[in-house]
Amino acid sequence: MAFTFTDENVNEIIATGQPVVIDFWATWCGPCKAMAPAIDAIAEEYEGKAVIGKYNIDDETELAMKYRVMAVPTILFFKDGKKTDIRLVGLQNKETLKAKVEELLAL
Repeated sequence: MAFTFTDENVNEIIATGQPVVIDFWATWCGPCKAMAPAIDAIAEEYEGKAVIGKYNIDDETELAMKYRVMAVPTILFFKDGKKTDIRLVGLQNKETLKAKVEELLAL
């Protein structure tokens, strides 16, 4: 199951330096709902290697504003406490998500 990021916990988790994948989503977003099972699956698959989870832009706002998330779904990737250049926007399949997580782990 994917981790739930909030404005209260997200900065602390990023600051640990471990690989972090954040799916910015909203309950009203069809593509976000369609991608949710893939996010949950890779969160399970990479448990212990990366923190993979969701950040609801309707409930939380600070991180979305900080990284100028203008569309959902948007997925940002962090490592060593910093945002990487890896970024996905729009509906993604599980294979693409896994490839990007592997790219993050290789950094």
